[in-house]
Amino acid sequence: MSLRALRTLVAIAQHGSFVRAAEAVCLTQSAVSLHVRSLEEDFNAPLFDRTRRVPVLTEAGHRAVERAREILSLYDGIAAELGDHGELTGRLRIGAIQTALAGPLPAALAALRKAHPRFRVMLNSGMSAELAIRIDAGELDAAVTTEPVKPHPAGLVSTALYQEGFWIIAPPGMENSDAKNLLQENAFIRFDRRAWAGRTIDAELRRMRLRVQTEMELDSQDAIIQMVASGLGVAVIPLSTRELVKLPGLTYLPFAAPQAQRTVVLLEREDRPAGRLTAALADAIRVQAGDEAINEKNLS
Repeated sequence: MSLRALRTLVAIAQHGSFVRAAEAVCLTQSAVSLHVRSLEEDFNAPLFDRTRRVPVLTEAGHRAVERAREILSLYDGIAAELGDHGELTGRLRIGAIQTALAGPLPAALAALRKAHPRFRVMLNSGMSAELAIRIDAGELDAAVTTEPVKPHPAGLVSTALYQEGFWIIAPPGMENSDAKNLLQENAFIRFDRRAWAGRTIDAELRRMRLRVQTEMELDSQDAIIQMVASGLGVAVIPLSTRELVKLPGLTYLPFAAPQAQRTVVLLEREDRPAGRLTAALADAIRVQAGDEAINEKNLS
């Protein structure tokens, strides 16, 4: 049994096919099949039901995937425990939402790299809901996301980092407009409701009993800002203070009264395979964000 074969098994479970798993682990499809056959011989049990057109895990296969994830998490966490004199070493696979990438995360990563040259970070971007699924599947160790809203994978924990406000943004020259009129009388550019921020905005609009005229629904905050700047409508988006001052001459007003807020968190699995590294990352982000830590919340 090899660690690479275990990674292959987990990749098949994550991606649902031998072909996609082969791409994920940079192997040929025949090599993936050999890894599975080798594991089945080692475990003396079939891991997949081969009567199906697509690979379906057997009961033994599900147990093997669960144990493989535990073994790989332990192995990947060894490097983090071996740094000398408090030095952090090893690799951390993280995801981040767009506002974190435009906010405190780059400076936090730069500070960590300067203090711990042997600490490596692999960074991916995405929406909060997508990143949570990737953490649950073992593709990421942690992610900087919005505080989770249901539905979300069970067995995740979040450590609060800082807060952002929700803002109505509109084309220049509308500073004296009433917030409700802005939303009801102009084309509305909606934040994608598959995103946790989009769901939060939608719930608040319903609470305020506001009917908006949705003409676009986008999953990119930058794209929404550009659409508004082009005079195509108004929108509601979450923004940090440092992002707010960078808006290209747009009108901005607080959304809701009191202003709707969201907490940005570091999300990871409950077993915390990279606990020492993620704790250091959370501390670095808090320093850059300038906000005090808030108590951790268990999502399971």
